[in-house]
Amino acid sequence: MTEPGRLATPRAAPETRRAARAMREEAERRARAAETQPPTDAFVAFELPSEEFVPASVSDAAPAALPPDLLPAAPAPAAASASPGGASAASEVPPLPPRSRGRAARQHRPASSERRAARAAELLSVHEDALPVQHARPRRVTRRIAVVAGLATGAALLLGSAAMTAMMLPSVSPSGGADAALSMTVQPQHVDQLPVPQVEQSPPAADICALPDVVAAVQAGDDEAAIVAAGGGEAFRAAVVEGRAPCVNLGDSARTWTVVDKIRPTSPIDYRPSGLVLPDGVRNVEGGALRSDAAAALASLVTGARSAGVGEIALESGFRSYQTQQQTYGRHFAERGERADQVSARPGYSEHQLGLAADVVACAGACGTLDDLAATAQGQWIADHAWEHGWIVRYVEGATPVTGYLPEPWHLRYIGPQLAKAYHDGGWTSLEEFFALDPAPAYLG
Repeated sequence: MTEPGRLATPRAAPETRRAARAMREEAERRARAAETQPPTDAFVAFELPSEEFVPASVSDAAPAALPPDLLPAAPAPAAASASPGGASAASEVPPLPPRSRGRAARQHRPASSERRAARAAELLSVHEDALPVQHARPRRVTRRIAVVAGLATGAALLLGSAAMTAMMLPSVSPSGGADAALSMTVQPQHVDQLPVPQVEQSPPAADICALPDVVAAVQAGDDEAAIVAAGGGEAFRAAVVEGRAPCVNLGDSARTWTVVDKIRPTSPIDYRPSGLVLPDGVRNVEGGALRSDAAAALASLVTGARSAGVGEIALESGFRSYQTQQQTYGRHFAERGERADQVSARPGYSEHQLGLAADVVACAGACGTLDDLAATAQGQWIADHAWEHGWIVRYVEGATPVTGYLPEPWHLRYIGPQLAKAYHDGGWTSLEEFFALDPAPAYLG
């Protein structure tokens, strides 16, 4: 008879099969009874063999429900009839002994249904060549794995977000301590709205001729006051260059800002200024005159040079009329031919006709020539300080391609203190460039 916890040995006779069938029917009956009245004890599907059981072969460990083609050869008839009653010992199915409630639940309990019993028999069927069966995990385990994976992904995202926030926050100095770092991380600054950059547009350039003071000064003929009202020499120059000074005419020969060169004659061609005077306190070699404002500025220049201890400066030539310039240019043309255009202006194209030009010489007792000035202390002082008195050296070294004249360090041109300062500060070398005009290296006709 099979002990509890052990598997039945292989069947060898019809009687044995009938006994097994009876045993299964009894198990199914008990299972149906158990389904109608569930037991209160803990349940187990079936009981595994005890630790002392060691099968001698796969056949010994196989259940009694093996298919006929896998059963071993039947034993000899003598072995089958050894037991009284004509059945072998293996076919005897003793009744289950009475057990305690806990013991019975732990040792053996039949399957709860026919489907479970059939599934148990299928799982217990063993083939000698078969590999161990790996039972599929319940879906509940799969769901748990999915939940764990989701939690891990969420944790990784949170850690990544925290790391990115820490990188974007400013670093905390050592003096701040751990509390400062924690406050920066846990309590970021609240921003209701991203800051919008304020872009301010520059106001449009003002027309200086719309300024009442400029208009009044221009109408009164006070050029220096008009320049001051426009914002100074540089502001006035910029307005003229940028076209914001329609009331300023660079071709008006009566203005201190007028430009006369080989392509820009006086207007009219035989222009003669009014208010010509002799400079006060200035030695006058030829008795030349200047416009009153230019005469006062030359007297200031001569006084400044004398005060600086550089010596005396005298006026060699001032205003020359249209007729006088005809004679002067004719003399140079007779001596040099066409090269006279580089040292003398044709009548109607000379700054001397404006009353705003002065040829000066240095004097030390006797006065020197025009060509001697550059090598004297007076010539150097004029180059450095003439602008402080409203004068510029009109024709300088390197500007011949623009002006059309060879350098003349003695030829001064009065443009007023405001424009002279802007001219000096800007490092300009010609009035054409100062007012962004086209160069005038030669006459048009």
